Amino acid sequence: MKVKVAKWGNSLGIRLPSAAADSVGATAGSELDLTIENGELRLRSIRKTSAQLLEEMLDEMERLGPEQQSETVDWGPDRGSEIIDDDYSRGILVEGPDGAPVRADSLPTRHPKKRDETS
Repeated sequence: MKVKVAKWGNSLGIRLPSAAADSVGATAGSELDLTIENGELRLRSIRKTSAQLLEEMLDEMERLGPEQQSETVDWGPDRGSEIIDDDYSRGILVEGPDGAPVRADSLPTRHPKKRDETS
């Protein structure tokens, strides 16, 4: 597919034909990855990681506010294979101070303050 290079301020630019933009899901404002390989320009769409997508969704939820959150649905008690039996659900792994998973037995134990018997 041939495209023309045009002057755009102090830079050069190309217009993507709509068929090309549609085929990679590019829209106005989309970011693309430009690389130079063997004297050729290669323009690729950027695939977002699941962490980036999650961050976008959480930002959008925050932007919309709590009044737009859907209600939690109670599906009843677990009945079979949907029951999760892993280190998290058994309490062996917990979220550490930095958010990373750590073994619960590796965290320092906190001793509750004793209440004053006279009060």
